[in-house]
Amino acid sequence: MKQDDSAPGRSALHLDTRAVREALPRSAYGEHSEALFLTSSFVQPDAATAMARFAGEEDGFIYSRFSNPTVASMEQRLAALEGTEDAIGTASGMGAILLLMLGLLKAGDHVVCSQSVFGATIKLIASEFGKFGVQSSFVSQTDVSAWKAAIRPGTTKLLFAETPTNPLTEVCDIRALADLAHEAGALLVVDNCFCSPALQRPIEFGADIIVHSGTKYLDGQGRVIAGAVCASRDIVEGKLLPMQRSAGISLSPFNAWVVLKGMETLGLRMQAHSARAMELARWLQARPEVSRVHYPGLVSHPQHALAMAQQSGQGGAVLAFEVKAANPEQARARAFHVIDQTRLCSITANLGDTKTTITHPASTTHGRLSDQQRQAAGITQGLIRIAVGLEHPADIQADLARGLESLA
Repeated sequence: MKQDDSAPGRSALHLDTRAVREALPRSAYGEHSEALFLTSSFVQPDAATAMARFAGEEDGFIYSRFSNPTVASMEQRLAALEGTEDAIGTASGMGAILLLMLGLLKAGDHVVCSQSVFGATIKLIASEFGKFGVQSSFVSQTDVSAWKAAIRPGTTKLLFAETPTNPLTEVCDIRALADLAHEAGALLVVDNCFCSPALQRPIEFGADIIVHSGTKYLDGQGRVIAGAVCASRDIVEGKLLPMQRSAGISLSPFNAWVVLKGMETLGLRMQAHSARAMELARWLQARPEVSRVHYPGLVSHPQHALAMAQQSGQGGAVLAFEVKAANPEQARARAFHVIDQTRLCSITANLGDTKTTITHPASTTHGRLSDQQRQAAGITQGLIRIAVGLEHPADIQADLARGLESLA
């Protein structure tokens, strides 16, 4: 469904207000909370209207695989927060990347991607799309010259970055990569999952497309699986919607409604998450059992200044740290010990929840990668990732101290 750019406050209202108010108009019943339309199809007034709507000649809801009012409200709200013309919901965050690549790429095209992105993203781009003739190159997240060198004139169609990265929180220069992409006639895609539009709006730095796992901070309570792509109307309606209509990479109305309501508290949550993560990062940095803490909010982070400029002065909710060890085998054992001694933190690879989660990336989120790919991404056996929730910081610290203090 097309969005109404003339809607009151579309561009004038503050971000927090858009997160609460942006949606389709109320139905005839005047509901205050956005309605949940649990229907597979929509009745048309007559055959001629049905024909026009199926042909795309007239706007209207047809079938929930590709058009539903609840999903459209979620899409409209997210687009308003990201500052893009349009958005399209998908079944998951990986579904969003899949839809993007199916809609924009063909055999012979080339993608330049950060070597530090989420493990499943690397697998999808390098292995799955590689089978269909889409070529890819993986480069250092932070080395702009490496991105430039990897571009193949006339062939490179997308530059794909995730900032901060999962789990090392490496930050890329969005503006620099956007300039490179546009000079080459390519598009810059930014995965904004970690920051969300509450902290970072890549479109303001020149990015063309933003992808989301709505499962994470957009929902914020670990309830549903969801994804989205935010971009221009030409890309969403001209390239992605036709592919979604054929392939069915669809977001369910119920999941869309949960994410829609989750976005109402996004700004408040991200500020609280960031404050707690900062406190935990400083605490971990002072621990004798820890060799390094990866968190953009710390001055010690290599891209601290850039992160503060791009992320509204906040470090975000996710951090990682490495336990001291003599070798990889000992590092893994010590990391497992710290994780297994927790009683409060949830041992799960998901993130974006009000509950703090903890995981060992080398054996979970990046477990399907080869040793070489993990090494290139900097994923060591002693690395532990924490997505800081909304518990009291002292309780999170005490939970981690139990394992750290008992390391052999």
